[in-house]
Amino acid sequence: QVQLVESGGGLVQAGGSLRLSCAASGQTFSSYVMGWFRQAPGKEREFVAAITWRGGSTYYADSVKGRFTISRDNAKNTVYLQMNSLKPVDTAVYYCAAAHTIVVVTTTPTYWGQGTQVTVSS
Repeated sequence: QVQLVESGGGLVQAGGSLRLSCAASGQTFSSYVMGWFRQAPGKEREFVAAITWRGGSTYYADSVKGRFTISRDNAKNTVYLQMNSLKPVDTAVYYCAAAHTIVVVTTTPTYWGQGTQVTVSS
């Protein structure tokens, strides 16, 4: 069992930056592939980014490539999402996710956080 708690959301102007954090507790953090998803109002939840166990590989949705960076600190049991050049279309609730494999974490993660709201104003 893994518990995930996101933080760092808020209101930012277009072009600005935010860094989301997700603190994990429970089983060994480094045994999980970690990911971020988001859900905008009236839309389905979508994959944003993922990072493998030691951070050796990262994966991004095309819509965020070059603007968002996922990273992790296994000593702190935390995964981050640095979001730069934010756009109004990035407005959504952002969720942290965990699974044991990259395929699962990018499609149907085993564990979810409660979400944190990100609002980008124009």
